[in-house]
Amino acid sequence: MSSSTKSSKGEPKLPEEEVPESAVRRRMLKSFGWFAVASVVPIGIYNWIKRSPKAMGTLKPLRDVLNTNEVIARTYFSNTHLVRTYPVEEAAPKARTNGYDGLKSPVPEDWKLTIETPGKQPLQLTIDDIKALPKQEIVYEFKCIEGWSQIQHWSGVRLSDFMAHYKLGTHSGNAPNPDATNDLFKYMGLETPDKGYYVGIDMESALHPQTLLAYELNGQPITAPHGAPLRLIIPVKYGVKNLKRIGRLFFADERPRDFWAERGYDYYVGL
Repeated sequence: MSSSTKSSKGEPKLPEEEVPESAVRRRMLKSFGWFAVASVVPIGIYNWIKRSPKAMGTLKPLRDVLNTNEVIARTYFSNTHLVRTYPVEEAAPKARTNGYDGLKSPVPEDWKLTIETPGKQPLQLTIDDIKALPKQEIVYEFKCIEGWSQIQHWSGVRLSDFMAHYKLGTHSGNAPNPDATNDLFKYMGLETPDKGYYVGIDMESALHPQTLLAYELNGQPITAPHGAPLRLIIPVKYGVKNLKRIGRLFFADERPRDFWAERGYDYYVGL
């Protein structure tokens, strides 16, 4: 038989093989109890989430988390924070295409961009009207929410310049001032001519200096798969917000509907 040892308090301590079976059983039951609690709590939370009602295509607790993430992201957003840009030589010679919702019909021959502001008559513009404004270019890393990215070269008119020229996006009818937030509509909505694809954009991101209404890719007019004749390029968002073939653009203080947010994705999808 092995000899006994003493505990740190000087009391006799039984060797491991001589610990009474009842003590072992108590330890096992205690450990099992903690394990059971640790297992039941996540299961209970999971069941609670699963029984919750849906909000914008996903369960409400999950939507609440996404909305909280948006609040945090918008708190730290700044128009002075620019995405990284690259030399033109680094742009992909053949830009990847992805997503054809809203593009299943041919490009309308009589295409015009319709712009709607509450309380005002709609404005309709041709592509030549838009091309008459100062041209801007950006070479940046386009990022898809599916996980791929590609350096791409886009040209068009800066959306903030476009809105300033036509005095859009404000309650007063003046040119938008990013610092006069009370005068700005909170959101911009965009949709394809057939209404098959639609997005909602927060006004801060719309007015970001790198956001474009693009009509050229690699120095050439955009083709139909890439969103001809006019598309949104918004580098501070994932690709799902970069709506192709814009048919209608409008302003609102309530969130416009959003194609992928209705299917459970994050509404903000900021980078």
